[in-house]
Amino acid sequence: MKNLNETFDKSERLCSTKIITGLFENGNVFNTRLFKVVWNISPVDIPFPAQIAFSVTKRGFRLAVARNLIKRRIREAYRKNKYILYEDLDKSGQKIVLMLILKGGIIPDYQTVEKSIIEVLGRLISQVRERG
Repeated sequence: MKNLNETFDKSERLCSTKIITGLFENGNVFNTRLFKVVWNISPVDIPFPAQIAFSVTKRGFRLAVARNLIKRRIREAYRKNKYILYEDLDKSGQKIVLMLILKGGIIPDYQTVEKSIIEVLGRLISQVRERG
């Protein structure tokens, strides 16, 4: 069931450089059409089922305005659809950390981003079930 309170709190954001470094050293990786996803089971106890960070490369998008627009679209699509991931993680009792990295050099529209986020969440759920 979809959460009525669709928020994206500070504690849901992945900010710890130590965890991010560990994520890139030991994390699991998969690619979709729009994103590279790096994820791992959380090494520390976190208040939410998942902590996430978003990245848009400076190489692909030189202007900060474009990078910020894309990150806003990704965050909004994740905020609206994270209940898919949270429901499954709550059932299994697992907590994960993940990072979404945008691939490509074209600014995607919101509908494309949202479809891709839903695809990412579905694949992530299946991979977490395999590993867990």
